[in-house]
Amino acid sequence: MHSPTSSHLDNKLLAALPRSQFNLLMPHLTTTSLPQGAVVYETGDEVDQIYFPHNGMFSLLAVMRDGKAIETATVGREGVVGAMAGLGLYKSLVRAVVQLPLTTTKIASPQFRKAAASSEAIRDLSVHFNEVLLTQARVTAACNALHPVEARFCRWLLQSADRAASDTVTLTQELLAEMLGVRRTSVTEVAGKMQNEGVITYSRGVIRILDRAGLERLSCECYQTLIDHSATLT
Repeated sequence: MHSPTSSHLDNKLLAALPRSQFNLLMPHLTTTSLPQGAVVYETGDEVDQIYFPHNGMFSLLAVMRDGKAIETATVGREGVVGAMAGLGLYKSLVRAVVQLPLTTTKIASPQFRKAAASSEAIRDLSVHFNEVLLTQARVTAACNALHPVEARFCRWLLQSADRAASDTVTLTQELLAEMLGVRRTSVTEVAGKMQNEGVITYSRGVIRILDRAGLERLSCECYQTLIDHSATLT
């Protein structure tokens, strides 16, 4: 069953496509909801569906041989997950997991490739957003290597709040630890410190931002860098 066009246009990339190019995709688009923790691709999986979120957030994680993983990029309603499959058969280089519950438009890869073959705008979308993700990954890698966990925690929470369009984010310490590549005890310590400073409250996996300006001051420069890069690339 196809969803109304208006719901698909909740995704900013789909909304930005010329109407004639969007119409190439429209007959093949469906809308689905995905719960927190759902994995849509593992590293090495062939990408069989492309996802255009309406809300919530996907996290893209680099996975090591020992199973440890760390986040390299996030995708919300401004973006797409799996779009490089529009240029040919494509295996995922990351684990793509739902970090914040979301509603998303999806399309099967063969249908997306068929539309991309006849649409420069759709091909450009695929290549362009891949560059956005690569830029995110570069900044995130530098951040993880150079900045203390407290600043990274604040940067990540600000990004998540932006994606959720809310000052309340539901996230367990276990997931936070994986995203930041630290031990769970480190997340407990940092969350406690931020709570004592009055910038957040944290209880039973629910983080609420009380002082956004204060959180931005405690964050590293990478939060603003990511915003600046996004403005340049979009």
